[in-house]
Amino acid sequence: MPGKLTGQVIGVDVGGTFTDLVMLDQKTRAVSIAKVPSTIDNQAFGVLAALEEVRADLSCIDLIVHGTTTTTNAVLERKLSKTGLITTMGFRDILELGRRTRPQPYGMSGEFTPIIPRDLRLEVPERMDAAGEIVTPLDETVLRSQVKELLDAGCEALVIHFLHSYANNTHELRAAKIAAELWPNAYITMGHALLSEAREFERGVTAAVNASVQPLLERYISRLIDELSHKGYRGDMLVMNGNGGMVSSRSVAREAAKTVMSGPASGVMAAAYCGRRAKMENLITYDMGGTSTDVALIRDAKPTVSNEIELEYAMPIHVPMVDVRTVGAGGGSIARVNSAGLLEVGPQSAGASPGPICYGLGGSEPTICDANLLLGRLDASKLKSVNSAATLKDVSNSFAKQLGDPLGLDATSAAAAVIQIANTKMAGAIRMVSISLGVDPRDFALFAFGGAGPLHASALARELGVPKVLVPARPGITNALGCIVADLRHDFVNTINQPLDNLNIDQVHNLFAMHIGDGEALIARENVEISALNHFFSLDMQFIGQTHLLRVELTHPKPDRSELQQLFETAYFNRFHVELKEIRVNLVNVNTSVVGVRPPLDLSTLIDPQKRKATLKEAQNTQRKVYFGDGWRDTPIYWRDYLPLEFNLEGPAVIEQMDTTILIEPGDRAMGDEDGNIIISVASQTEKQT
Repeated sequence: MPGKLTGQVIGVDVGGTFTDLVMLDQKTRAVSIAKVPSTIDNQAFGVLAALEEVRADLSCIDLIVHGTTTTTNAVLERKLSKTGLITTMGFRDILELGRRTRPQPYGMSGEFTPIIPRDLRLEVPERMDAAGEIVTPLDETVLRSQVKELLDAGCEALVIHFLHSYANNTHELRAAKIAAELWPNAYITMGHALLSEAREFERGVTAAVNASVQPLLERYISRLIDELSHKGYRGDMLVMNGNGGMVSSRSVAREAAKTVMSGPASGVMAAAYCGRRAKMENLITYDMGGTSTDVALIRDAKPTVSNEIELEYAMPIHVPMVDVRTVGAGGGSIARVNSAGLLEVGPQSAGASPGPICYGLGGSEPTICDANLLLGRLDASKLKSVNSAATLKDVSNSFAKQLGDPLGLDATSAAAAVIQIANTKMAGAIRMVSISLGVDPRDFALFAFGGAGPLHASALARELGVPKVLVPARPGITNALGCIVADLRHDFVNTINQPLDNLNIDQVHNLFAMHIGDGEALIARENVEISALNHFFSLDMQFIGQTHLLRVELTHPKPDRSELQQLFETAYFNRFHVELKEIRVNLVNVNTSVVGVRPPLDLSTLIDPQKRKATLKEAQNTQRKVYFGDGWRDTPIYWRDYLPLEFNLEGPAVIEQMDTTILIEPGDRAMGDEDGNIIISVASQTEKQT
């Protein structure tokens, strides 16, 4: 850390289209923000460009926190380091066989490419049984031969993944020690070290992801740290993990798989923080960016964290991550008429380059962003990253020719149809994190952010019956904000897999105690100021004979058997509304989260108080025609920085700001609060029609 603390912290998040940055001076309360195009080939360049835009003096910065998509993109695009696997004899195909599910619910076609190809998956004689007893000793001679074969094949990283290593890790530890004598770097991942729980497929995939992205993440972080140091930064950089916590850049590559979903997690953490301050602690987060839309659930100001995230088909990454669901609908999502004559939107995206037609960077296919422009909801002169904006006529001609003519619609109707299709897809994603889990969205507010989220939020809320929308002060940089408000967090899991009535309860208590000690030691090494340490305990349980697990939350680390039985039966009934008292209960996993709570930050200056006007009239820039479902309407256009602190207005209205545009639909009412949030009360379908 710098010798003299200045109170300045920076959060920076790299997205698929833009790199966002917020710099907050905790002493003067000054805020600087930046939004620059992402540099996909080397994300560090986008980060440096954002720092330059806010004129950051890195020698005066206390802390930089970074959310990255490096690992996520590498896995999705299969741009991975060459990785080898050594596993138990007879189990080399576990990563490919998986659970024998299908990529599509109907039909027999589909493709799946395993992280590690078959010729780099080698076997050695060794075997543990499920109780951790040695069945076949480790053949160290064969192991050395297999390690050399993978080195000769050009592998940069190595996975050692043995059957039942969660029950007894001695073979994996010994194999890793032997491999380290031959392997030229530290990129060796043991399956049990990252995920000490049953299910060899999920454990193996998680380890394979970790090993194959480790070199990429370490090289990227090292380059970025070198550049920051060269420009005067002397502090440590923290990196967002997918669980919503942060770890030091010095150690992040060791468990690189935990950074998958880093970017989306930071936005959810910001939502929880803002919602808590606004006294709206039950939220559905809705982050619509340029490439995709991410949604998540927050209850009692706590984001839902899951150990069973599947990044894509047959790609389970079983480390704790914020439960974010993604659909391919972003501002840059391309609309087209398919071979069946139906309108499709996404998942293909125009991205940052060439981008939508209205960016004027060479894009020629209609996108959601272009549709919003055509409907009067966006002002082409205020778009970010535009060289020479295409004219409204160019966009209209494209919609008429590519979409309108095949569908028998004019350009305006085609644009409205694109918005409707996109909203339907995004509403489906919201249902996945609410209704499908037994949660009524009408009991929540919609937290809308991302560069495009506030344009669509009211329509989605109305379709889902959500009564209110919370739009934060800086929706377009909320992910970057999440980086500086998030806490330090470390998660631990160990498998027991024993019937509850046979369980040695002291084993559970001892595991919780071990997790607490390990987590607190890790947080102490981060060298970051915290105001409190919190511990969260849970168990993964099931009825014997069932496959899927149910998470049971605990309030303390020393439960007895009867308490666990009652908690599980209650949780099961609340989830499925059925009692199965005649079936025995099985305790599978013991989970602990250790959280270092960082001091609170004041968000009230995210919008400069000095710029606010006294009346709504003074905050209005202009007026233009905007298309809504019932046609074109004359609509006032406001500049958000000018809005009075606690304004109150009724739609229709458009509120513009540097990082986003907010659409207030007819019949809806918008109000401001002391943090600069906008709270939209959504009119029901009946109210809107009347």
